Amino acid sequence: MQDPVGLTKSTRAAGAHIMQTRSFYQRLKGAGAGLALVFAGAAGVAEPQHGIAMYGAPALPPDFVSLPQANPDAPKGGRITFAEPGSFDSLNPFITKGSAPAAISSLTVETLMGRSYDEPFTLYGLLAESVDTDSARSYVAFTLREGAKFSDGSPVTVDDVLWSFQTLGELGNPRYATAWKKIASAEAVDARTVKFTFTEQDREMPLLLGLRPILQKAQWEGKDFTETTLEAPIGSGPYVVASMEPGSQITLKKNPDWWGRDLAFNRGQHNFDEVKYVYFADPTVIFEAFKAGDVDTFRETNPAKWAGNFDFPAVQSGEVIKAEIPHQRPSGIDGLVFNTRKPMFADWRVREALITAFNFELVNQTISGGVNPRITSYFSNSELSGNVAEPATPAVAALLEPFKADLLPGALEGYALPVSDGSEANRAGIRTATDLLVEAGWTVQEGVLKNAAGEAFAFEILLANGASDTIAATEIFVEALKRLGIEARIATVDSAQYKERTTNYDFDMTQYIRSLSLSPGNELTLYWGGEGVEKPGTRNFMGMSSPAAEALIKTMVSSTERADFVAATQALDRVMTTGRYVIPFWYSNVSRMAHKKELHYPARLPIYGDWLGFLPDVWWYQD
Repeated sequence: MQDPVGLTKSTRAAGAHIMQTRSFYQRLKGAGAGLALVFAGAAGVAEPQHGIAMYGAPALPPDFVSLPQANPDAPKGGRITFAEPGSFDSLNPFITKGSAPAAISSLTVETLMGRSYDEPFTLYGLLAESVDTDSARSYVAFTLREGAKFSDGSPVTVDDVLWSFQTLGELGNPRYATAWKKIASAEAVDARTVKFTFTEQDREMPLLLGLRPILQKAQWEGKDFTETTLEAPIGSGPYVVASMEPGSQITLKKNPDWWGRDLAFNRGQHNFDEVKYVYFADPTVIFEAFKAGDVDTFRETNPAKWAGNFDFPAVQSGEVIKAEIPHQRPSGIDGLVFNTRKPMFADWRVREALITAFNFELVNQTISGGVNPRITSYFSNSELSGNVAEPATPAVAALLEPFKADLLPGALEGYALPVSDGSEANRAGIRTATDLLVEAGWTVQEGVLKNAAGEAFAFEILLANGASDTIAATEIFVEALKRLGIEARIATVDSAQYKERTTNYDFDMTQYIRSLSLSPGNELTLYWGGEGVEKPGTRNFMGMSSPAAEALIKTMVSSTERADFVAATQALDRVMTTGRYVIPFWYSNVSRMAHKKELHYPARLPIYGDWLGFLPDVWWYQD
């Protein structure tokens, strides 16, 4: 339906967005000059480079043949089929609404630069042939490669880059907004070069912008970018969407005219002709589908199941291979998160009581045979770990000192997770938890834990269907809570409901999984920044607002020396762990993967192991 002036709603929105874009650049014409003066003293002579590292120089020279974790001689062809839990209702993975296949972003759309997962955080030219910045990293300029093209044959232009950055920053998922707010000006320097000048010191910004998806501006003219759609984005990546059944399956096929197939960065990557994803509403049947040969790979996170369930005929005959893939990345965090927006979880003593009541030793033995170690901090298994159980080092203590009055017990002197005797009763733990709850104003009255107002302590634990190990662990936890007079209910929902509710923080407690890299930075603001207390769609599930955490993240991204960065990360680790926001589960320093024998991967494994950039990127098919 048209309005009185003959414009549809979507056309008006597009026109308004164009006007905002023009206004943005006009408004900031003077800002770049002012900021140039601010940064001039620190800026050094810049030369365009083939790559950029967060610290130091890129490991690979300009004439590198391929990424070290790729096999440049890998054969091309074949097909690989993956199983995914849940469903999808959109092909736009760049917005908050809807649920889209992750492969759309990783396989059909490209970025200005590509990441080598054999280094903590280093990028090499992809759509851009070079990157240019100064010693202060007050700006970054990218020069596009001649011949870079979208899948429809049209060239990738600086106009597409500028439009993509602003659209994602203003209308896309909140994960893009943090960096966008730090851009003072964006301009086309010439026909192939785009330059971004920053509002503040943040050494990670050039790398973050190098990883922004580049979309085709023309495709979105007259369309509302914020709405879900089953029209696939036109990208410049190796694959295009060939077919799909909404919510059920999607097939990507190699673009025979892919412009970037001969780049050194891509050599040995994206070897399959076809990549297919099949979705299962009930994730518990995925293993059966793998055993039946309907899907080609299966990741097993439970070591007990890995030891006991993989003796079916295809394994015995050698048709299916079991592989263990080590890694050196941090543990990240996986566990049950408290939504501190809820009054019952606002007091840290209540959270500590429930952490103590969670009988990890019993849970771990019951579910995984006690094999997996517990996550003791957000950066376990890496040099970034704050060694939270020990007193803070002088460098870390100095960073925490300004916030000493607001830190929770253990941040400076040390904090260790409680350890039970492994018995179901966990009497010592329950006694300690009871004492903490009494201190926080909760007492048992006629078998029910209540506060001074007579309100019962009862809450819901939201979980996704098919998360079998998490559900089993939570059931043990619920039984333990009964000993404290607490009524906890488990609610399992499908993937669409789970995403909707967690997007809007509509839960008391839920599972919280955050993978963390060896070079964390601005993304942590999305995870743990105070804006996420109220703003939907962030990853701040716990609802925390910590000046210490935000200051330390700023220190991390502004550090010029890795030693300073490590100290700031270790300090942040202590703030997060002693914040008692999550009841931690376990982690593994090895990935367990079963796959059909026709699938192969290089012997040289990246430091991140089986993570992003590994499967299907460097795998290949060969009989």
